[in-house]
Amino acid sequence: MRDVRTHDIEAVFRESYGRAVAVLTRLLGDIDAAEEAVQDAFLIAVQRWPVDGVPPSPAGWIVTTARNRAIDRLRRESTRTDRHRAAALLADPGPPAEEGAVRDDRLRMLFTCCHPALAPATRVALTLRLVGGLSTAEIAHAFLVPEATMAQRLVRAKNKIRDARIPYRVPAEADLPDRLSGVLAVVYLVYSEGHTASAGDRLVRTDLCAEAVRLARELAELMPDEPEVLGLLALVLLSESRRSARVAPDGSLVPLPEQDRSRWDADLITEGQLLVRRCLRRGAPGPYQVQAAIQAVHSDAASPEETDWRQVLALYDHLMALTPSPVVALNRAVAVAEVDGPAAALALVDALDLPRSHLLPAVRADLLRRLGRDAEAAAAYDEALALAGNATERAFLERRRAEIAGAG
Repeated sequence: MRDVRTHDIEAVFRESYGRAVAVLTRLLGDIDAAEEAVQDAFLIAVQRWPVDGVPPSPAGWIVTTARNRAIDRLRRESTRTDRHRAAALLADPGPPAEEGAVRDDRLRMLFTCCHPALAPATRVALTLRLVGGLSTAEIAHAFLVPEATMAQRLVRAKNKIRDARIPYRVPAEADLPDRLSGVLAVVYLVYSEGHTASAGDRLVRTDLCAEAVRLARELAELMPDEPEVLGLLALVLLSESRRSARVAPDGSLVPLPEQDRSRWDADLITEGQLLVRRCLRRGAPGPYQVQAAIQAVHSDAASPEETDWRQVLALYDHLMALTPSPVVALNRAVAVAEVDGPAAALALVDALDLPRSHLLPAVRADLLRRLGRDAEAAAAYDEALALAGNATERAFLERRRAEIAGAG
């Protein structure tokens, strides 16, 4: 019996699920069949790996096992079409080992899910599931909808891809712009879930951060003249530059003002800022470029006190004009607190509605704390704690609430 814990297999699942589904979809031509085969492979891993140990190439083992399971299932089917599909799978030598080929499969999946025939929100949700490997619950959290609602949307989307015979391929160059907004939204949300996981014990999911950065780089190579593609790449690089400083050695969350800026990745900052400057020269600012510019302002500051908050606020004003939303308004209120004080920001926050998210009550609690309204702050912290799903964020909110109780 080998010392293989459940979380070891879960880690492989998080890192390899999207890759395996993409490869199997290419072989099977059917997303549902690919997902089912990959899930079967992981169930076998749960049974075998504690006995045999984790194989040298876990991702390759999953893909090979999933392919074999798919062949077995197709062999049991009685139709001639299925027998032909099984024969094709048997004849296929299997997915190439090189990462380059795997990348191509994942890009195909990305563009398949972002087909214009699907509703924009559905494109994003489906790609988060099939490329990012996020659970239905995590995707529901990102969209602020009940899990059952999201499950229904995902089923309908996969059915539409099957019934409309949407091809599994990277579209022709002329068709790329029609899918760009959905593709960018997916990569951004994959990074967002990695940057601050919606659930679990750890604040950061490094596998999702790495995958989002990789996809953003792939898109920049594919569409180097699209300013928003460069803006998204700059945004994730500048955000990623702070990753090591966001978590203390004990695993606790370190908010931006308290981070050790010497731990920020200077190379990523330089690359991200160069991209932001390239975008500015284009003179066609979009939401991702503006968000990248905000991150660039933060990365310019050697200390929290040196942050140009007026510039940050001006950029949030621009972002609100481009893509008004409660989340953008909430982030803008944080900047207002630094420029005009917490009372001005609180008035803005109290006018917002952001259900099923802990972010609004958490920001409100911090503003109330800064205003010395401790009883109201404690109640707001309790509201945020009731909604927060990530253990690291919960621990941070609990510490802040305890500080108020201690001060009282």
